[in-house]
Amino acid sequence: MSQLFRHLPSVDSVFGELDKDSGLRGLPRPLVRDLVNEFLDIKREEIKSGVVTDAVELALENLLPRLESFIRVKARPHFRRVLNATGVVVHTNMGRSLLAREAVEAVVDACAHYSNLEFNLVTGERGSRYSHVEKLLCDITGAEAALVVNNNASAVFIMLETLAKGREVVVSRGQLVEIGGSFRIPDVMAKSGSILHEVGATNRTHLKDYEQAVNDNTAAFMRVHTSNFRLIGFTKDVSLEEMRELGDRYGLPVLEDLGSGSLFRFEGAGLCDEPTVQEVVAQGADVVSFSGDKVLGGPQAGIIVGRRKWIDRIKSNPLNRALRIDKVTLAALEATLRLYLDKDKVRETVPTLNMITMEYKTLRGRAGRLAKVLRSELGDAAEISIRKGVSRVGGGAFPEQDIPTSLVAVAPGNISVRELKERLLATEPPLVARIEDELFCLDPRTLDPKENKLAASALKQALGI
Repeated sequence: MSQLFRHLPSVDSVFGELDKDSGLRGLPRPLVRDLVNEFLDIKREEIKSGVVTDAVELALENLLPRLESFIRVKARPHFRRVLNATGVVVHTNMGRSLLAREAVEAVVDACAHYSNLEFNLVTGERGSRYSHVEKLLCDITGAEAALVVNNNASAVFIMLETLAKGREVVVSRGQLVEIGGSFRIPDVMAKSGSILHEVGATNRTHLKDYEQAVNDNTAAFMRVHTSNFRLIGFTKDVSLEEMRELGDRYGLPVLEDLGSGSLFRFEGAGLCDEPTVQEVVAQGADVVSFSGDKVLGGPQAGIIVGRRKWIDRIKSNPLNRALRIDKVTLAALEATLRLYLDKDKVRETVPTLNMITMEYKTLRGRAGRLAKVLRSELGDAAEISIRKGVSRVGGGAFPEQDIPTSLVAVAPGNISVRELKERLLATEPPLVARIEDELFCLDPRTLDPKENKLAASALKQALGI
C-alpha cells in the first residue's frame, strides 16, 4: 500500500498536464488546485480500501482523463441552466417566467454600461428610479400612481406597514392563506405591525361581517387573492365593488393583494376566474399589489399601483430604500411592460403568455418533432411515443385548471424510469420532466424546439449511450 501511495502524481506534475487543456485554462487556478487535491484524496481512499491495487492505474496519463472530467463537473457554476420539460410554465423552483428577448437585451445593456438609473436627463440632477416604469404601469393598469419593490411579499409588507401600523386591517378568514415558502398572510401582517381582524367563516363571509368589524382603530379593508388555494361548494365572498362602497362609507382604503397579478385575459386559452390588475383598479381598489415574475412574465418584482394619496405615502416610507429594485430588474421590467402596450402582439412577444396560450395543434407538432429527434438519437435504448396530457400555469395561478397538451413519453430499456429521472439531474444540462404511468414524459409546452437536441443529449448521458 505504501508503494502505491508513492506512485500518486504530485500536484505540480498534474498542473503541468492540465495547462495543456484549453478547456480548463479559464478556471480560477486556486479552484483547480483544490479540485486536484480533492481528486487525489479520493485516490488515496481507494488505495486504503483496496479499490486500487495496481500502480499502473495511478500513472498520470491514466488518471488524466478521469481527473479532467472530475474538474469539469465539479467546477460548473452551482446556479445554471435547466431544461424544463415539466409543462409547468411559471415554475417557482426553476426561475418562474422566462424573459422576453427585449427584456434580456435591456438587462445586458444595463449591466454593460452606465445608465440614467437615478439621473434626470432633462435637469441633469438626481432623478427617481420609479420614473422609468411608473407611467407605463399607470397607462396599462389605469392607476394614478405606482412603485416597485423586490417582490410581492415586500409589497404587501410595506403597504401594511405604511398604511396600517398599530391599527386593524379587516380580512376574511377564508383569505388567510399560506403560499410557497411558508408565506402566511397573518405572519406578514404581524411583522408589519398591523393588527389582523379576521371576519366571517372559512367558506362564507358577508358584507355585514366587514361592517360589524369597523371600529375607531380600523385602518383598512383588505382582500387577498387565494393564489394556489380554492374554496368550492357552499361559499360566499364579498365583491370588490361592495367593499369599495363600504370603504367610502367609513372613509377607509380598500387594499388588494392580487398575488400573480395578470395584465392579460386568458379566456381564449380555456382559463378563467383570474382577475386582471386593470379590472381590480377599475372596480375601486385603493392600493393593489402583485408580482412581476409570474403570469405577467417579467422579472421578480413586487408592483404596487393605486390612488396617488396612498401610493405617495408608501413611497416616502424609509423601508422603501431597503426593498427597492436594482437596475437589472428595472431594465427587464420596463422592457416587459413596453410589450404590453401592443395588445395585439403581447401574446406572442412575452414567453409566459405565449406558452400558456399555445394551441394544442402547435403542441402536437412540437411533440412530433421532439419525438423524431429522440428516436434518432436514442435508437434502441428507449421507446418513444406520443400521448395526450395536461400542462399547468404554475406560480399559484389558475390552480387545478389543466391545459391540454401533447407529451413525448420515454420508456428506457436498461434502467427504471425513476432511475432515469434521478440521473437526468446530473446531466449537462440537467433535464427535468415528470413520470406518468411508468413513463418519463416531456411536455413541449415548456421545452423550446431549439432545446430538442439538448434534451436528447441529456437523455443519452443518463442512458449511458
